[in-house]
Amino acid sequence: MQNDDVNLKKRAEEAAEKKAAFGEDFELEKFEEGSRVSKPIEDLQTLDEESKRTLLQVGVIPSEEGRSGSLLVLDNAVSHSSLKDKNVELMSTRKALQKYEWLKEYSWKLVAVDTDKYTAKTYLEDADGYFIRVPPGKKSSMPVQTCLLLGSDRAFQTVHNIVIVEEGASLDIITGCTAKKEVEEGLHLGISEMYVKKGATLNFTMIHNWAEQIGVRPRTVIHVEEGGTYVSNYVCLKPVRSVQTYPTVKLEGEGAVTRLNTIAIAHSGSELDLGSRAVFNAPGTKAELISRTITIGGKIVARGEMIGNAKGAKGHLECKGLVLTDKGSQLAIPILEANVDDVELTHEAAVGKIAKDQVEYLMARGLNEDEAVGMIVRGFLDVGIRGIPEELKNEIENTIAQTAFGM
Repeated sequence: MQNDDVNLKKRAEEAAEKKAAFGEDFELEKFEEGSRVSKPIEDLQTLDEESKRTLLQVGVIPSEEGRSGSLLVLDNAVSHSSLKDKNVELMSTRKALQKYEWLKEYSWKLVAVDTDKYTAKTYLEDADGYFIRVPPGKKSSMPVQTCLLLGSDRAFQTVHNIVIVEEGASLDIITGCTAKKEVEEGLHLGISEMYVKKGATLNFTMIHNWAEQIGVRPRTVIHVEEGGTYVSNYVCLKPVRSVQTYPTVKLEGEGAVTRLNTIAIAHSGSELDLGSRAVFNAPGTKAELISRTITIGGKIVARGEMIGNAKGAKGHLECKGLVLTDKGSQLAIPILEANVDDVELTHEAAVGKIAKDQVEYLMARGLNEDEAVGMIVRGFLDVGIRGIPEELKNEIENTIAQTAFGM
């Protein structure tokens, strides 16, 4: 074992009991390790109808139509990997580390193993996951889809993903995170390290659809170089016990740009602690952090943070939340930090209920109350997410309708 590996292992072991800064503290020993072995799935269309429906609800298309490639992680095993686009590399993280000696310079370099007990656990478990790379100047013809599927009850899933978009390249990813119907309780720990090189573009959409007693702890850091662009869309509309995530985008090259969109609904019994952070480390960098959240009985903490460390940085943070029942709660926490002059960071935060006059206005034009509320909610959650399949659009539409009816 090399010195770097020894040092990482020591740091992880020392952080094995370290509580996270935010969110419910899960006792890891209460969960069993999800299986590391899975029967290979040659064709996603051979899955049973229930499993295919589960994938569709998070934007993963079993037929793979309109997709450059697909990778499925079932519990802790990569059970399916297929690729149609010669401009993209797609394989398990473990295979990629075996194939490329240089990849060690990217692995566990953005996310610290000792961030908390969840990162430490993922490192010590030698978690697998997906590796996606686009060579310099190449572009993915269609999105790559990945699915992180929890298939065993009371199990924990550990995942380590690495994405590299080389200079001048472009990549779209749709990742669905979900659980099989029979899974009632579990824990998902997901580490993602993403590198957007000079002049490259990465569009990343993540859809969560878990179960009412599942804990979710993603840990994500993105490194963006000169002229690079990173766009993230995060969607969580179904019941879940607890999600705590705080993805950080480090804008390291001049003119780097990022936009992070979050849309979420907290149902009764759900706790969503959702954040996004942009760090401006180079001149002329820009960021826009947009959050749209609704509570219908659950608890939401919407965090947004921008740290200006370089001249000419511009950023806007927007946190808007709706409270549709008396039992839910919304807390917006915007943080702006300027460490040099000549930075422009702004924020807009608003939390409240739907204005009665808006509903009455629409009802006066022929809509009933449910339809009026649904239209308002639909417009509120629309942040311009592109590339999601019709099945997922229908799922989002059904959720909005149920939300309006639930009022």
